[in-house]
Amino acid sequence: MTEQASPRMQNLLRSSVWFVAFALVLTASSIGLSRLLEGGLPAVSLTLDPLNVEALIGEITDELNGTKNDADLDGLAAKARNALRFNVADARLYSLIGEIKYRQGEKGEAFELFDRARLLSKTEIHALQRSIDRSVETGDLVKAVGEIDILLRRWPDQFSVIAAGWPAILSNADGYRAVLAAVRAEAPWRGKLFSTLGQNPQGLAAANQLLLDLAGSATPPTSNELSAVINGYVRQKQYGPAYRLFLFSLSDQERKLGGYIFNGGFEPIHSGKPFDWVIHDRSGLEITFAGSQEAGESDRGATIRFLNTPIKNAALQQYIELPPGSYRISLSASATNLKLPKDLFWSLRCADPSGEIARFNIPEGTFNRRSLSLDFTVGPVACPLQVLRLETAAIAESWRFRYVGTLVMHRLSIERVSS
Repeated sequence: MTEQASPRMQNLLRSSVWFVAFALVLTASSIGLSRLLEGGLPAVSLTLDPLNVEALIGEITDELNGTKNDADLDGLAAKARNALRFNVADARLYSLIGEIKYRQGEKGEAFELFDRARLLSKTEIHALQRSIDRSVETGDLVKAVGEIDILLRRWPDQFSVIAAGWPAILSNADGYRAVLAAVRAEAPWRGKLFSTLGQNPQGLAAANQLLLDLAGSATPPTSNELSAVINGYVRQKQYGPAYRLFLFSLSDQERKLGGYIFNGGFEPIHSGKPFDWVIHDRSGLEITFAGSQEAGESDRGATIRFLNTPIKNAALQQYIELPPGSYRISLSASATNLKLPKDLFWSLRCADPSGEIARFNIPEGTFNRRSLSLDFTVGPVACPLQVLRLETAAIAESWRFRYVGTLVMHRLSIERVSS
């Protein structure tokens, strides 16, 4: 009997091993497929693996974020609490239960759960957002700014969610000091803050004050931050504050380049600010600034190489501020084999309301340090801001009109003359 039973037992054992192995493979496949589907199809993912906490969190989140208002909040809370038995340290589950309690009007219990979530993970996004809301509502703006800093360091894409709240925070003395301390410490969201404030009429004054308070510190304003606020003032047609902020932003070296035209000698100093030279990206030409005030006139200026292609629109631009009066614009320039199928000229236009004040053309050919000038008048009608541009008269990029040669502009200036 023993000899006859042994083969049967061996077959049974082999079958059992095969079945267990098959079950393990099937389970592993289900878990793997569940992981694959947890992001896009969390309900299907949970069917394959009821213990997949990622899928469960996704399903509950989808329900809470849905457009319908008939979510079974008690049922969702029960699912989350059941998952806590196997994931006791998952901050997201406490946060989800807290959100459900919040929506059910049980705010005290909700914030206890949010606080528990943040004890487990100080960067849990939803608990952080609710905590920020609570800090703002209770007027604890120092705490709110600290929480915002944590949120944006971990979740920088959330900046747009809180962007509208900055002016209100900055209008409060405690909130302002907290933000100033954060930007002085070079918080990674500092640049976005100035960009956002520059686009918000209610944020410009606070942004301007932040820039003033940062001046002279270990982390002074950057050109991009200054440009964001100056451009914001220009968009709001607050030209006086825009120009004053530009003048304030100049270094001692840059102040030596001042005048009605800033950096009229085209020294290689590019801040990108609107009252400085703005070089437009044009594929048919190359623009370089070279030289210094100490260099000879022939060794300094802006060199423009035209690459035998059509050129349309402006190449150089600068905002300037001229009060009513009589002026003379002068240019010292050299050229080599300059061919201009359509006019190349400097134009001075009133920015608001738009209208041309003066224009003078640059000649073709080859010449050395030629002096060009034109007298013009800024009338008494309001024109608080002007735009100076080097541009062409081409209205279409036709290959019949190709610009060729090299132009060197040694110095461009505007001087007031007696009328």
